[in-house]
Amino acid sequence: MAGYLTTHVLDTARGCPAEGLKVELFRIEGDKRTHLKTLVTNSDGRTDEQILPESSFATGVYELVFHAGDYLDAAEAPSETPRFLDAVPIRFGMSKAAHYHVPLLLSPFGYSTYRGS
Repeated sequence: MAGYLTTHVLDTARGCPAEGLKVELFRIEGDKRTHLKTLVTNSDGRTDEQILPESSFATGVYELVFHAGDYLDAAEAPSETPRFLDAVPIRFGMSKAAHYHVPLLLSPFGYSTYRGS
């Protein structure tokens, strides 16, 4: 089985998928942080393609950066200056060729994540 990476973002304050949220993927090697891809979530809160497809998959340490502030501004969520959540980085490891799913549950004042399926 080859590995790949996906995500799903839900807006828990509004009770719907987070459409239009920019997500960036970085590979972390020691002190080096390399940008691999930028995607935007669709109407289901998912990206139209795998974030890291089988053809590009490699084990290692990665970081997803969810641009929550831009999304929350567009969704007209209550705001402060500066916004409490702006960029939400999630750094994680992928140790074997498998499906890694990193969902984000988001509100203007908090978030959670887990290894999904």
